[in-house]
Amino acid sequence: MREYNLLEEYPALSKPRFVSKNDRNIKHRIIASYREKDFFDGNRSYGYGGFHYDGRWKKIAEKIKTEYKLSNNSKILQINSEKGFFLKDMIETLPEAKIYGVEVSKYAYNNTIEKVKNSIQLIKDYKEIKFEDNFFDFILCIGVTYTLNLSDSIKLIKEIERVGKGKSFLNLASYNTKEDFWLMKEWSLLGTMILKKDEWLEILKHANYSGDYYFTNSETLNIKNT
Repeated sequence: MREYNLLEEYPALSKPRFVSKNDRNIKHRIIASYREKDFFDGNRSYGYGGFHYDGRWKKIAEKIKTEYKLSNNSKILQINSEKGFFLKDMIETLPEAKIYGVEVSKYAYNNTIEKVKNSIQLIKDYKEIKFEDNFFDFILCIGVTYTLNLSDSIKLIKEIERVGKGKSFLNLASYNTKEDFWLMKEWSLLGTMILKKDEWLEILKHANYSGDYYFTNSETLNIKNT
């Protein structure tokens, strides 16, 4: 188990994200929780504010290939594949690799890039991943673990361990100070578990997680008060 910033070169993190108490209220969070059109392609207060392919995963795909020593014989899974942008860039990096995705949003699945759509499964939830033990050479899980309740988050992490071979990455919503916590709370539409780092480490230890992880907080996400 290793703390590692896989997303260091993700371009969106270089721009400040401004938030106030009126930007994202409970009404916005209710709509966002369905993860349908409003979340992906609606107003920014409901989610992404327009979710379109721009190639931002290319550098990260190359980094994953090198860091995790993947090849064209590798099997790669993305949990929460959304519209397939990462998987598109991953398959262009390793054209003969076997890529897979799982997604719970019908809207995201229906609007997945055609090049990778046949590689993605629309499922009910992320607690059970229908693959064999030790099947994947690398698993990417971003934007999921902290949106679940504690029990389901543990189940998901255990599933990642079961279907993978120890090479995986997940991000964990965290905070260091009270100000940090409230910035994360005001920004995150779906975050139900914004925890201290040592609390997350206890969860990972309990689930026998062996892959990589990174703590996202108001500093790493560049969240600022308006």
